[in-house]
Amino acid sequence: MTVLSYLWAFVLLLSVLVFVHELGHFLVARACGVRVLKFSIGFGPPIGFGRYRLAWTRGGTEYVVAWFPLGGFVKMLGENPEEVGDVPVDVRPGESLPEKNTWQKLAIVFAGPAANLILPVLVFLITLAIGLPRPVSVVGDVEPGSPAAEAGLEPGDRILSVDGEATAWWEDLEDVLRSRAGETVTVAYERDGTPGQVRLAIGERPTIDDFGRVTPVGWAGLEHRRPAAMLGVPSASSRAAAAGLRSGDVVESVGEQGVEDWGAFERAYAAAGEGGEVELVLRRGEGDEAVRSHLRVPALGSVAALGVVQANVLVASVAEDSAAQRAGLRAGDLIVAVDGDPVGSFGSFAEIVRTSGGRAIEIQYARDGEIHTATVKPDLIDYDAGFGLKEPRYLVGITAEVASLTGSLEIDRERNPLVAVPRAVGMTVEVTRTFLQGLVKLVTGEVSRKQLAGPIGIAEIAGHAYERGWETYLSILVLISINLGVLNLLPIPVLDGGQAVIYAVEGVRRAPLSLRTREIVQQVGLTVLMLLMGLAFWNDLSRQWTRLVDWLSGA
Repeated sequence: MTVLSYLWAFVLLLSVLVFVHELGHFLVARACGVRVLKFSIGFGPPIGFGRYRLAWTRGGTEYVVAWFPLGGFVKMLGENPEEVGDVPVDVRPGESLPEKNTWQKLAIVFAGPAANLILPVLVFLITLAIGLPRPVSVVGDVEPGSPAAEAGLEPGDRILSVDGEATAWWEDLEDVLRSRAGETVTVAYERDGTPGQVRLAIGERPTIDDFGRVTPVGWAGLEHRRPAAMLGVPSASSRAAAAGLRSGDVVESVGEQGVEDWGAFERAYAAAGEGGEVELVLRRGEGDEAVRSHLRVPALGSVAALGVVQANVLVASVAEDSAAQRAGLRAGDLIVAVDGDPVGSFGSFAEIVRTSGGRAIEIQYARDGEIHTATVKPDLIDYDAGFGLKEPRYLVGITAEVASLTGSLEIDRERNPLVAVPRAVGMTVEVTRTFLQGLVKLVTGEVSRKQLAGPIGIAEIAGHAYERGWETYLSILVLISINLGVLNLLPIPVLDGGQAVIYAVEGVRRAPLSLRTREIVQQVGLTVLMLLMGLAFWNDLSRQWTRLVDWLSGA
C-alpha cells in the first residue's frame, strides 16, 4: 500500500470524525439560539484556486473546508471573552454563548462527544441493514480428548443453547463457555435435523485477554473452523507410510467422492469398506508449486487403521535464531503433543505458547516416521498484532501449514428498527466498555503506555484497515470515534470535559471566571494535553525507528 493510500485513509477517517464532532456542537448551539460565526472542517485558508473557494456564508454562519485536514472547529459568538473582533451588525440580544443558561452551555459542550458516541450506533445500524457474513454456532471440529469429545459432540452439530441460553452465533457460544469454567451445563444441539442434548463438563485453561493478560477461561475443545483434509503420517511403520503417503498431503477425493475437509475424508474412506484398495487424489504443495497425484492405498475401514492423523501443527518454516530453531525443530516436523497432551488444533498450540510465561515446554514431534522430543523455551518478542501495531508475545518462531478451512457462515441482517436500534446501541456499549477498561489499565500501568498511538500510529491503523476492506475500516472508525468521544469528556481544560467543568463552576458561582483564571486553567490544560500528545508522538517515532533499525540490520 502506498504512502498516498495511507494518507487518504487517515484523512478520510479524521475528516468524518471531526465533521461529526463539530456538527454535534453546531446543531445544539443553533438549537439553543447561539450564533455560530464559523464552521470549519480543517484549519487554514479554504481549499480552492483563484476566486473559487470551498467557503460560503449562510444564515450568518461561514462554512469552510480548509487545506489542513487534521481537525476542525466551531466558532460561536462570545465563546472567547478575551478575543476582540467585529461583531456582526445583525446580532440580536441573547445570541452570544455567555448569555445562555448553564444547562444550555453544558448541552452545547457535551454535544460533540455525544455525536462521536452516536456515530457508531448509526454505523452498526447500516451494517445490520446491509447484512454481514457471521460465524454461526455450527461445530467445525472437536479436539480429541476434550470435554466436548467426551460429551459426544461432533463436527457439524449446531449448538442451539447452553443451559437454556440461546447461542445462534459462534461468539455467543464462546462467551457462554468461557464464562462457565468448571461447571457442568446442558447443551442442546441439532445433528442432521434431529435435536439432542448432552451434559458438558466445561474445563479450564489460560488464555490472553484483550489487554494482554493471562486469565483462566472455560474451555470445551470446540472449534468453529473446519480441519482441512491434510494428512499427518507420524509413524514410518504405518500402512499409510508404506503406501507412499506423507505428512502435508491434502486429500482432494477418495475414489469418485470429492473431499472438502477432514470429516468428509474420514467418511469417504470409511465408506470404501475393508479389503482391497481405494484411490486417493492428493495435492502436495501450494499455489503454482502444487503437484497432484493419484495413489492407491489399502482400504482398512478407518483412517486410524491406515495410520494417518490430522496435521494440526505441521511446521512450514522456522524463524532464524528462534526458540524452535535452537531446540532443533525444522520445516516438515509434525507436532503431535505438548507437555504430554495431544495437540488438538494450532489454536490450542498457540495458546499454550502465548500463556507459557516463558517457561520451558516439552514438544513431541514426528520426523521421518519417528517421534522426537524437544524442550523449547518461548521468547518474548514484539509481535505484529495487525494494523501496524506491535505487542509483546511469547512465541517459539514457527509458521504452520494452513490446515483449517472457514466454518459455517450466515448473513446477519436486521432491518426491523425495533430490533436493530437496541442491538446497535448494545454493540456500541460493548465496544465502549472494552475501551474504558483499556483506558483504566493504561492509567494504572497494567497496559504498557507504549500502546498509546499518535497521528502516525493512527494513520498506520487507518491504512491497514482500509487495505483490508470497508468492514474493517468501519470497525476502526467506530473504535476511534468512541475513543474521541470518551477522551473529550476528560476534565482537562481545552477539552470539552474541561470546558464543561468551567461552565459548571460558573453556574454554581453565578458569575463568570476572570480572564486571568481562564488563562491559567487553559495553560494548565494545554500543558497536560501537549504532554499526552508528546508521549503518543514519541511512541510513534520509536516504532518507526525500531523498524528502520531492523530494516538496516536485515539489509
